[in-house]
Amino acid sequence: MMKVSYFPGCTLKTKAKQLDIYARACAEVLGVTLEELPDWQCCGGVFNTSKDEIATKLSAVRALSAAGKAGQPLVSICSACHNVLKQTNAAMQNDSEFASHVNHYITQTGQGQMAPYHGETTVLHYLELLRDVIGFDKVKSCVKYPLTGKKIGAYYGCLLLRPSSVMAMDDPENPQILEEFIRAIGAEPVIYAMRNECCGGYMTLEEKSLAQKKSTAVLDNASSAGADLLVTACPLCKYNLDKNGQNPLPVVYFTELLAEALGIKEA
Repeated sequence: MMKVSYFPGCTLKTKAKQLDIYARACAEVLGVTLEELPDWQCCGGVFNTSKDEIATKLSAVRALSAAGKAGQPLVSICSACHNVLKQTNAAMQNDSEFASHVNHYITQTGQGQMAPYHGETTVLHYLELLRDVIGFDKVKSCVKYPLTGKKIGAYYGCLLLRPSSVMAMDDPENPQILEEFIRAIGAEPVIYAMRNECCGGYMTLEEKSLAQKKSTAVLDNASSAGADLLVTACPLCKYNLDKNGQNPLPVVYFTELLAEALGIKEA
């Protein structure tokens, strides 16, 4: 059984528990144990590009360092958490000024002292774990109840793909990883124009009308292309599409569909 370090993040412990529960159970069936990092903290919520903004990135560095010490890749599922972890790791690799400031903090004497970190850990999204480590062929071979006949639209949103030079998960203009996942579980992917457009999630508190407009546009576009439902990896996107989208098209986490196909959801 392969083991990987796992960063669930705050939302997967509260509003997005199903995303977490199904991910763990499915990974076990597929031969991987997600080992939750001990004493992890909030990733910071969003990657701030200010070089002098260090404090909110320290928890991400601690998580990355802990996975590195365990000799394991660090896997996350929430699009926002993954984006922060991946961008922080890249900054530690490529921005010497930023890395110097961070290491100055984490190597100070006292409780919680850490060795310097330089971006050695491999950061993977759960979808990359499925595609690049486990393999979609193995996923397909483990499917007990293929979702035959379901037409599913993949909703990527912003954070899985951008900035593309750092995230490097897929082609930011024409991604395929979620469509490959949908095929692996026996369903039919629906390609629609707005699958990697912003749903307006970050605007929902200050500009609710704009969030409604953007989320409704995504749902309407998917519906018009023939989708029966949308699948996403982002809790904020799911919340916004459910809450502000003026279209009844269901939005579900991809791990829930995986659990259904593997026969875990009923159990």
